[in-house]
Amino acid sequence: MKILIIEDEDAAVRRLQKLLGEMDMSVEIIGILSSIESSVEWLSANQAPDAILMDIHLADGSSFDIFDKTAVNAPVIFVTAYDEYALKAFKVNAIDYLLKPIKQNELHEALRRVEPKSTKNNSTGDDLIHKLEEAGFIRKAKRLLVRMGQSIKLIDLDHVAYFYSKDKISFAVLPGNKRYPLDQSLDQIEHMIDPLHFFRINRQFIVKMEAIDEMIAYSKSRVKLKMNPPTEDDAIVSKERSPEFKRWLVGSE
Repeated sequence: MKILIIEDEDAAVRRLQKLLGEMDMSVEIIGILSSIESSVEWLSANQAPDAILMDIHLADGSSFDIFDKTAVNAPVIFVTAYDEYALKAFKVNAIDYLLKPIKQNELHEALRRVEPKSTKNNSTGDDLIHKLEEAGFIRKAKRLLVRMGQSIKLIDLDHVAYFYSKDKISFAVLPGNKRYPLDQSLDQIEHMIDPLHFFRINRQFIVKMEAIDEMIAYSKSRVKLKMNPPTEDDAIVSKERSPEFKRWLVGSE
């Protein structure tokens, strides 16, 4: 199995090398990279490895930027000291998410899932998100507290049609066009909701699939959504989010 390591901490690299060397499977480390720039260059110029062990925080930024700059055609196993990026890892189709310090058995099991001819090679995003939920990395909220003057209202997330942001204030919109201001930003809300039902279409909107009434081709790569209840501003899927939005609609991994 050919492994590419993307990690900027020497101690972490040495530990991965030690753990991989102790595996009972044939493992070859074909590259060790420490930055986004070098990773993009390597992935653009070389044949895809069998798996990538990738840290999230690199010397020149977040490794998620690599996915925006080049195609990543190999299974990715994130190895990191931070658990708050678990949901984002799921969105880029990582097959596993291991917290440092990495344990031998966890790394071994993760690699077995991508081992050639392995019966465990067909894991899906659903497998990963289920594992993350069981481990407590993803804690989806079921309700939101909304403050309205001196009163506090409880909103069931199942009833929310969409969230939007305007003038630096976030709102939840429910059937009947009921709109409630929220304390949380859309970035915070995005980590609280179920990604199977909600999708962040741009910086201003998070929409629920069941609340989409109509989709209209807006340009070559963008889609305009007609929501129920109607939105005050146009809800347009950004060019960058359009490919992922289409996969989300059909449930494709």
